[in-house]
Amino acid sequence: MISTRSVWMLLGVALIVIIPLFIGGEFGGADGEAAALIETKKGFTPWFRPIWEPPSSEVASLFFSLQAALGALVIGYVIGRSHGRKDGAANKDGQS
Repeated sequence: MISTRSVWMLLGVALIVIIPLFIGGEFGGADGEAAALIETKKGFTPWFRPIWEPPSSEVASLFFSLQAALGALVIGYVIGRSHGRKDGAANKDGQS
């Protein structure tokens, strides 16, 4: 059975996402806006150039998703390992 708290939380999150869509809000990232603002400044020179640029935006998205998956894997491993150590220590002391 789903608890009342979960239903209210889901409803709240849905409202936070849906209401801005009806009032004309955009879910855009800030990276592009910041880069455009910096590049319009006079005298701006980049500090360095990229070693390699992906040939297309799809390849860049692929690398970003792989990086996110790898990060999630590492975080999941660390959390699982610490949880397993706590369980192992509790069972070793005779607690259940």
